[in-house]
Amino acid sequence: MMAFAHEQARGDAAGGATSSVVADASELRQRGSKGHKKPGTVAEDDDKESGRGAGAGAGAAGGCEVTVTDSIERVFEAEPVPPWPQQVTPRALVTSLFLAVLFSVIVMKLSLTTGIIPSLNVSAGLLGFFLLRVWTAAVKDPRRPFTRQENTVVQTCVVSAYGIAFSGGFGSYLFGMSETIASQAAEENNAGNVKEPRLAWMIGFLFLVSFVGLFALVPLRKVMIIDYRLTYPSGTATAHLINGFHTPDGSERAKSQVLTLIKSSVASFFWGFFQWFYTAGDGCGFGQFPALGLAAYQNRFYFDFSTTYVGAGMICPHTVNVSVLLGGILSWGLLWPLIAQKRGSWFDAKLPDSSLEGMQGYRVFIAIAIILGDGLYKFATVLLRTVASIAASTEKRKFFGALPVNGDGSNGAAAPAPPPSFDDARRTEFFTKDQIPVPVAIGGYVVIAAVSVAAVPRLIFPQLEWYHVLAVYLMAPVLAFCNAYGMGLTDWSLASTYGKLAIFAFGAWAGKPHSGVLVGLATCGIMMNIVSTAADLMQDLKTGYMTLASPRSMFVSQVVGTAMGCVVGPSVFWLFYRAFPGVGTHRSAYPAPYALIYRNMAILGVDGFSKLPDNCLTLCCVFFVGAIAVDMARDMAPEKVAKFVPLPMAMAIPFYIGPYFAIDMFLGSVVLFAWEWVDKDQANFFAYAVASGLICGDGVWSLPQALLSLFNVKPPICMKFLSRHMNDKVDDFIATLS
Repeated sequence: MMAFAHEQARGDAAGGATSSVVADASELRQRGSKGHKKPGTVAEDDDKESGRGAGAGAGAAGGCEVTVTDSIERVFEAEPVPPWPQQVTPRALVTSLFLAVLFSVIVMKLSLTTGIIPSLNVSAGLLGFFLLRVWTAAVKDPRRPFTRQENTVVQTCVVSAYGIAFSGGFGSYLFGMSETIASQAAEENNAGNVKEPRLAWMIGFLFLVSFVGLFALVPLRKVMIIDYRLTYPSGTATAHLINGFHTPDGSERAKSQVLTLIKSSVASFFWGFFQWFYTAGDGCGFGQFPALGLAAYQNRFYFDFSTTYVGAGMICPHTVNVSVLLGGILSWGLLWPLIAQKRGSWFDAKLPDSSLEGMQGYRVFIAIAIILGDGLYKFATVLLRTVASIAASTEKRKFFGALPVNGDGSNGAAAPAPPPSFDDARRTEFFTKDQIPVPVAIGGYVVIAAVSVAAVPRLIFPQLEWYHVLAVYLMAPVLAFCNAYGMGLTDWSLASTYGKLAIFAFGAWAGKPHSGVLVGLATCGIMMNIVSTAADLMQDLKTGYMTLASPRSMFVSQVVGTAMGCVVGPSVFWLFYRAFPGVGTHRSAYPAPYALIYRNMAILGVDGFSKLPDNCLTLCCVFFVGAIAVDMARDMAPEKVAKFVPLPMAMAIPFYIGPYFAIDMFLGSVVLFAWEWVDKDQANFFAYAVASGLICGDGVWSLPQALLSLFNVKPPICMKFLSRHMNDKVDDFIATLS
């Protein structure tokens, strides 16, 4: 699932299949280099990019390659496939709940810091496999063997649950409604455009809007999975991974991977615990280490010893990490110092750096321009591919048949369809066995939409009119189809782009006198939840298709996981919000950068550009066009050249928050490169487990750290780094006290 920036962007890169970059509420998924599949995500804005396909028999995500035989399903032919109620077992749901809390903490921490969220799907599959293996070994029940279908249910449930921690907008549109973010924005901070986060209304809002997307595309599941044979690269890679775990030799490999992941997690956890002792005040600790010098530190170039981002750098393709670093160098190394010299000319020299009418305005809106340029280009590209593929399929087959993008290279009249392979026949048999009735899907969508239309404006957002919500639900199925179809072709999810379009469209519709800023943010949330959930469900159905998991068990586990996420996500956010001071401000450890970006998008949609500093709009136009030009160059260049073209979405992230995390991610990329150079096979096999462990361990530490803060337990030591001149002053001052 997921996505690049806090908006998970789940990229386009040469080579293998599925890697991910998430940002803001997108996920930029990139293909791993040299044909090796390494799913990873850098959250950017919710746009997911990735490789063009994960062919049958390809290596599974994270380097655990499935042994290629003539038929994967023949290996499992002797194993009975349990009926769908026995796939959704109580132990699977308990395991899913535990992992949902763990991964929600990880995603929330990332959403509130940089918005870069690596793909945790494989980690969910790995840990789900390990925990259920331990469970079944401790509680032996010969009547309930641990199957790949049950493993798939856990992975689906966990991903749908922690997905709410991202699509719920806690680091973007939802938190952007708060007074904390509004006070940093340009204007429109009146009471009608502000809504403070509260646990009750956040849970209620998510329950009202998060389930509709599950029903939107259910009637088209057979068309998209079997008839169109859409690839869904991430779903395919995850299925290969699970199949590999449950083959006789695959289980041994899985054990070694999981053991490596646990060791890495423990080391990361205790490293975070060790660092905590030195963070007794602002600017203290290893996280403020000026490794590149104090001058570079002032421009946010430093290594902060974050295992989370080192792990993310090992997961994300090298192109992503280099792009993020280039974006940091271009902005904080060149552009911002040059603009700073224009103080008093382009903007009032007395304005603080945090003012949107000064330096902060350039940082925020140029980043928005790059994100919008890249997102709109990707949106147009996927839409054109979708239309072209449907047109080609209709003309060649005159019915729902194989798409030319999936390897049908015939010209002219359609060739006779080859007989289905044993795998295809067996998978189709089980996929069509447990039907989800169409009336249930349509009725579910209508009923939940009707309740939402009535309840959201009345109980949660009085600024919204009922017809605003109704308009979203009328548009959503078509947009959900486009998003799910595009994800199936390219692994790109453009949920955040659809959300941004809703911000501008509905914000302008409501207008300034009628709280257009809040209306835009609220409709953005409704649209993003529907479009994202629908695409994620279709991708999970692809995973279930390849592991013989019943569509009903996939649907039920998605529903249960979404329900878990609607409670766990807001609760975890509330823990961070209450435990850590200043969440959402740039001085906090959790600045939530995309919350301010989303709010300013809504302000632009209502008010225009009148408050921007001089030449800011000109620079925004330049970078908007530049992002499109770079994307076009990447698409048109030969594959060998395209992999060296940077990704605009990845470059945009450090424009606002600084390049410090880019140093960590680049180090992760260097570690992986060196490891592959020394022992490529071992790196391919263990790198994803090590990276996942670094991320998980640091994420787990966030929970006790938050509890310590809630109970007012403070670290005992402050470790700061001073220049020699400042240190002399401190020494002299201390001497006067003695």
